Amino acid sequence: MMPSMYLTDAAQRFGGTVLNPDSCFTSVSIDSRQVKEGDLFVAIEGENFDAHSFISSVSGKISGVVVSKADLSSDLPQWIVGDTTKALGDLAKLRRDSFQGCLIAITGSSGKTSVKESVLSILSQTNKVHGTKGNLNNHFGVPLTLLAMDSETEIAVVEMGASSVGEIEYLCSIASPDIALINNAQTAHIEGFGSVEAIAKAKGEIYSSLGSSGIAVINLDQLWKSDWLDIVGDRPCITFSIDDTSADIFAKDITDLGGAYFSFVLCLNSISSDSSKECFITLTVPGLHAVSNALASAACAIAAGANLDNVASGLKSVVPIAGRLHRTLLQEKYTIIDDSYNANPESFVTAIDVLSSSSGYRILVMGDMGELGDRAIDLHRQVGSYAKRSKIQSLFSVGSLSQNASDEFSGYHFKTKNSLVDGLCGHIKAIRDQGKEITILVKGSRSARMEQVVKALTSREKIPC
Repeated sequence: MMPSMYLTDAAQRFGGTVLNPDSCFTSVSIDSRQVKEGDLFVAIEGENFDAHSFISSVSGKISGVVVSKADLSSDLPQWIVGDTTKALGDLAKLRRDSFQGCLIAITGSSGKTSVKESVLSILSQTNKVHGTKGNLNNHFGVPLTLLAMDSETEIAVVEMGASSVGEIEYLCSIASPDIALINNAQTAHIEGFGSVEAIAKAKGEIYSSLGSSGIAVINLDQLWKSDWLDIVGDRPCITFSIDDTSADIFAKDITDLGGAYFSFVLCLNSISSDSSKECFITLTVPGLHAVSNALASAACAIAAGANLDNVASGLKSVVPIAGRLHRTLLQEKYTIIDDSYNANPESFVTAIDVLSSSSGYRILVMGDMGELGDRAIDLHRQVGSYAKRSKIQSLFSVGSLSQNASDEFSGYHFKTKNSLVDGLCGHIKAIRDQGKEITILVKGSRSARMEQVVKALTSREKIPC
């Protein structure tokens, strides 16, 4: 059951004017194509669009509308505000105020979605949970996540992304987290911050947002741990580490099971009432980074009241996420690892490590990494160099920046995805005719749309230009 909200309550707290009779609503939409009966429609204004123009097409369904321009000819309930995007956040604050459960906020340069899904898997065994859908983690996604919580939700897990200073602070002003995690700070979105140090500082805004009893979850394997601990100050804190046994939660006996899949023993120091202080974990997600993500997930879940049995069972139940090192066997001895969802230099290294642990002939298919600013060319070259050192046999690339990686590797570069797929398929056939096993990793930033290459390889359909 969804809680009821009223436009007059929003106007009384945040200002603006309510025109026509009040609106009672339980759900909110910002997309006219997805409006459901009874939704409140928030008319978002962007650089290239204005949702006010779609109000007439949904007026028969919606219970009211949030606008920056009043329509005096309409009898729809209207909350008239100066900024409809801010108003969406204000509505989410009202919903957050009525939520009596625990809210966990997760940010980081990579692994946010994986950790969020793992935390949800652990906590769902004993609690009614609600979390961010996909990676809707920006100034639209976070408010919509909060507004979609039903009345039975006990724990909310909210993913937060940022591409500039102040964004995490704004999202936390809406979500008011009880538990907060920075999974890591890497070069993702460095163009908007200027340096990794600035990224680490901006991510620290999530710890500044915690109240005096809020719990900070700190990754001791990060260079900026001392800075983050200084921000946390006297607030409660849970630390985790892959190999620092002084951490509250740490790993031991990390074992490579083959194909870059790992098991380990998760160990607790004195942060839990469990009589047992260890549990054995076998991960369903490849890569050594998955061990760190699992520890981060366990720390967040334990901070919210989970025990070791919950942690072990929840991590065992995690389903690999599409587009994130998702392995598919297409034919006998022919595997594609789809890591096309997004990329930064550090996640490329992680993905290459997974590929290099695979058997047979290994091919990296690379698209451009975005938002790297002045360092873009050099960082692409570094990826090409790392792939070469990791004994990847072939590199196929598309995109002007990825050509730098290909040149460094002495790989094959193509101007279009279709020509890349054609060249790659010919290469694959030649290798398979030799009876060799093949593993292909496909990766690039969201803007590179490398999922199109994955689809073309699996379906042999041409990619629309």
